Amino acid sequence: MSAPPSPNPEIPKLTEHLFRHETGKLVSALTRIFGIHRLQLAEDVVQEAMIRALQTWPYYGVPDNPAAWLMQTAKRRALDIIRREKLFHEKQPEIAASIERLPEEIDGPQFEDEIRDDRLRLIFACCHPLISLEDQTALALKTLCGFGIPEIASAFLTSEAAIAKRLTRAKQRIQDQGIPFEIPAGAELESRLDGVLHVLYLLFNEGYKASNGHSVVREDLCREAIRLASLLAAHPAGDLPRTHALLSVMLLDSARIPAREDDQGNILRLKDQDRSHWDHGLIGAGIMHLARASTGNHLSEYHLQAGIAACHCTAPDYADTDWTRILSHYDRWVEISDSPIVALNRAVAVANVHGAQAGMEAIKAIAKPEQLETYYLFHAVIGDFEERLDRRLEAAARFSKAMELTGVASERSFLEERQRACETNTPFRPGKHKGPSRSS
Repeated sequence: MSAPPSPNPEIPKLTEHLFRHETGKLVSALTRIFGIHRLQLAEDVVQEAMIRALQTWPYYGVPDNPAAWLMQTAKRRALDIIRREKLFHEKQPEIAASIERLPEEIDGPQFEDEIRDDRLRLIFACCHPLISLEDQTALALKTLCGFGIPEIASAFLTSEAAIAKRLTRAKQRIQDQGIPFEIPAGAELESRLDGVLHVLYLLFNEGYKASNGHSVVREDLCREAIRLASLLAAHPAGDLPRTHALLSVMLLDSARIPAREDDQGNILRLKDQDRSHWDHGLIGAGIMHLARASTGNHLSEYHLQAGIAACHCTAPDYADTDWTRILSHYDRWVEISDSPIVALNRAVAVANVHGAQAGMEAIKAIAKPEQLETYYLFHAVIGDFEERLDRRLEAAARFSKAMELTGVASERSFLEERQRACETNTPFRPGKHKGPSRSS
């Protein structure tokens, strides 16, 4: 009897990639049939399909079309459950026939009546007004965007236990209230827009500044957020200034991604980036959407972020960046937001206008600073200020703390090198630290 083939060590990476890219599509397709009140069932069968892939692919090989295999496996599992549930006995033939008609792959927009993309439709469904904004966002990120609980906790600056409870609460409320899977029209559709925009904003943020992994950037998430925001901006219900402002933020920030890391995957600070590598096509598109966002009288947080991003993207070099204008945007932003992260970013602008000591004073003035204690950038920013004030040992301690808190390998490498430079009183040379390669 021959021994079973050796497992392929690349399979876990492939399944993780597919989990990120396909989970939302699969859940969206299945939920469209079952209704959002059966969201847990759709999640369960997709999860089981992923587990089945991990169990079989290492030994029997990856199928020619992995996404289609996952869809077929999830469909079969769903059919098994339906056949066993008395609740669905009367509707079994109709539902089973609907599932069998699903394509092997859910690829790209599914052009339907109201919202033309399955994932965007389900995000709107998750953002029901009977669910709190925070619960809406957590549910959509978990179900549709492939976020793990640690990533959602990082986005909200809270504990994993709190996020788990939030997800349970949201699903229970959906079940108790009998919230239907439907996309409203007119004013009711617009009433859900802010929740949808917030989900897309956090999806993009996780791509632009990943909370874990090898690289600080996850371009696949950035592209997906831009795709969904573009679809939304092109729809009559989403063609509003704040939508265009958010899309402007995404495009302008994405334009700088090619210069954020060197060829070895080492992080490059804004001041050290080669601006010739920035994508000027994306900058132009971002400025165009910023212009479209300028209509109306409502000033959203996305407007201010887009204005800040435009200041960076239009500056010929770091020295000529209009930090005074950027600070004025942050001043207005903190007036409409109580986020300690916004206040922390404002402190960076303060330091660039008035010096590192003024930046330190701005950090001391942040309300609810305890929310930032587990946020690695809080300590990294203070470390930068301490270094600029020539308090190198204090800076080293802060970089060390930041290093403990980040889940991204390239950030740990970057912070470790900054810590070492402070401890040895030697200049920090950007791009010289040894980070993971892009192929890792």
